[in-house]
Amino acid sequence: MTNGSTRPSPDMNAKPSLIARGWPHLILLPVCAVLMMPIAWLIIAAFKTNADFFATLFFPVDANGVLDLGRLTTASFGRLFGRESFHRAFFNSVFLSSALAAIGTLGAAAGGYALARLRFHGSTPVTILVLGLLVIPPPLLLAPTYELMHNLGLLDNYLAVILPGLAPAFAVFLFRQSTMQSVPKELIEASRIDGLGEIGIFANVALPLLRPMIGAMMLVMFLGMWNNFIGPQVFLHSPEKMPLAVAVANLKGTYYTEYGLQMAATLLAVAPVLILFLLLQRDFVSGLASGAVKG
Repeated sequence: MTNGSTRPSPDMNAKPSLIARGWPHLILLPVCAVLMMPIAWLIIAAFKTNADFFATLFFPVDANGVLDLGRLTTASFGRLFGRESFHRAFFNSVFLSSALAAIGTLGAAAGGYALARLRFHGSTPVTILVLGLLVIPPPLLLAPTYELMHNLGLLDNYLAVILPGLAPAFAVFLFRQSTMQSVPKELIEASRIDGLGEIGIFANVALPLLRPMIGAMMLVMFLGMWNNFIGPQVFLHSPEKMPLAVAVANLKGTYYTEYGLQMAATLLAVAPVLILFLLLQRDFVSGLASGAVKG
């Protein structure tokens, strides 16, 4: 039995209207403008003179309140590029961040894979230990780590900064979750039947399937080491071995600070990691999402 009036069925292939597609952007644009304001302030401040730094919030103006872009200068960047210590600190940061990102990610991937797919005595207590370490703030480990590095004779050595960051608990746990979701047991068993050893399975089967998480974790570890400020000052004693974060902080004088110079150094320290994150943000989000759900 049918009704006299028929209700039109919605067109599933109809495209959403311009308003429906545009309103999220109308909300996000003001939020984005607010979030980008500190970056814009930093960029402008890097080109200011010390006299203009506190005179105006953003661009300098003359006595009549008219915008005066001619007072912006690149002198601070020229002075920075002329300092050998700044070049050395920049390459120290690149070396330490790259080394920790590569070695630490590989160690965390191996640890997470072992906890997820290998069965050995003590695997459950080790997993519980990893979960317990997640709640310990890293600064609490500085004192025992310093004593350990002192006993090993590694103080004032780059290894003293790199070794404590190998296979951190949160990275091992995320790789464990990602392995349980992305690396099927059946594939591992088939590889064993084909004669591959455990190292071969990890290198040739697991690592390619964990590529999104590897990219995300390398970015996280690179950024963590790049922004590390306390660790190098605790474990490294020679000024020529300090990374960029410490070098930028040392530009602040006791009685007089050249704010334009400090802002220029801060901009040069922020720009590489900001560009790196913008280029790899899709891999970063997809990698962390692959370890957020248990398979």
